[in-house]
Amino acid sequence: MIDQTQLVDVQQWIKTRASLDANESNFLSWTGNIYSFIPGEKRQLVFKIVGMSVSRCIPTGEGSWDFTSRELTYYLKPETKEILHKWENPWTQETVTVMHVANSPVQGKFKGQLPVQLDGEKTNFVFDIFPNYPNPLAENPEFADYCPGGIYQAAELFKISVPTADLENLQLNSVTQLSISWDRIGQWLPWMKMGEHPGYLIYSATGKKVSGLTELHPILQREINTRVPLYKAAPKSYIEGEDMTSWLYFQKHFSAYLAGEIFPIPAPAED
Repeated sequence: MIDQTQLVDVQQWIKTRASLDANESNFLSWTGNIYSFIPGEKRQLVFKIVGMSVSRCIPTGEGSWDFTSRELTYYLKPETKEILHKWENPWTQETVTVMHVANSPVQGKFKGQLPVQLDGEKTNFVFDIFPNYPNPLAENPEFADYCPGGIYQAAELFKISVPTADLENLQLNSVTQLSISWDRIGQWLPWMKMGEHPGYLIYSATGKKVSGLTELHPILQREINTRVPLYKAAPKSYIEGEDMTSWLYFQKHFSAYLAGEIFPIPAPAED
């Protein structure tokens, strides 16, 4: 039972999501399922997923912080949990190239206070987010088969639980334990080539904080070490410009997608 809701200083969120030490990169990892949700049809388990985020928080003034991060998510075969590089679309019968999530940067700015739910020895952060913005693919007819409409709309539901004692411990820069639940309702991914076919994707995932690269899922370790070493660390400073999204990444690498290249595109480590 939830005991109470109260406001806490943003530093408690910094300790949760990253670290009070700006020199540290912190890792979250998650696994889950993606289902189809189409009116009049039974749900299908379309993909399993494995993903990670590496993040950093940088103080910018009295009680304010820049948040920088990079994210990877891989789409896996439901039966074998192997990485998918080609996918046969069961609704169109077309085989398409799989474009995994490789978003860098993903950023934000934190300050002030935010509400938490206290539940015994746990503190819970709850974020219900409903992105709604113009789809960057909609203006170009070249992307008509890959874009469900003019507006990108989704729901992202996060529940993050950490030990209250860690937040109150002034000797800790970052919490020692973290569990996350992430549910998402989103449009078809552009690389699925679903056009305006009715329906949505339902994401259901759970995750945790890990101490470093060697505690990530073996698929993530292998990919980061061999293809995308950029994701070994968060950006060292805030990067001006747009956050990377699946839509912008698809737009940027459309030629590689059509050529059937393996994703994500290799990304070397920063100097």
